[in-house]
Amino acid sequence: MVSHLYCIDCSAILLFVPFKHPKRVFADENSLYDYAVAALGRRMRTVAELKRLMRQRVPHDEMGTLLVEMVILRLKDQKYLNDSNYAAAYSSFRRDNEKFGRRRVITDLKVKGVHADVIEKVVDEAYAAVNEEELARAFLKRKRLKKPANEKETARIFRGLMRAGFSVGIAIKVLKHLDVDDEILTALQEEAEEI
Repeated sequence: MVSHLYCIDCSAILLFVPFKHPKRVFADENSLYDYAVAALGRRMRTVAELKRLMRQRVPHDEMGTLLVEMVILRLKDQKYLNDSNYAAAYSSFRRDNEKFGRRRVITDLKVKGVHADVIEKVVDEAYAAVNEEELARAFLKRKRLKKPANEKETARIFRGLMRAGFSVGIAIKVLKHLDVDDEILTALQEEAEEI
């Protein structure tokens, strides 16, 4: 972003261009470790997220790769970094606070770089005792979505439930509970199956 300032004395426009501070590059394990601990102090991260973050701060050569791996091992040994714990906390938070369905949580964890085996185990545990239909209703309540008045509102609620990680079947059940016309539900179900 460029800021302009007019100088009355010299009848000219002065341009102020902010400059970016160059990213600090870490060449030793201890300083990279301190950086990683500070990053984990700001928020929980997966191994893949932390590696991505640290790779930007080391030389782009074999030594930089080795530094990142050494710090990751050190953090795992000290129990600061654990994808299973991260996935369990993330799944519980998304289920209890955001009211998201299991599909959304699985997708989000994959994006964050958690291994598929860990995701499957943790999400199965997190959603074992959950009635997804009740969770979908809780999601609608959280979003303050009321009974749809027309076809457009019905489609909007249906797509919202799909984005929140609920299956087509659950979305249809919830909408049936809201007394939506069967014809509209059939059209939405066919549309979802085509995609």
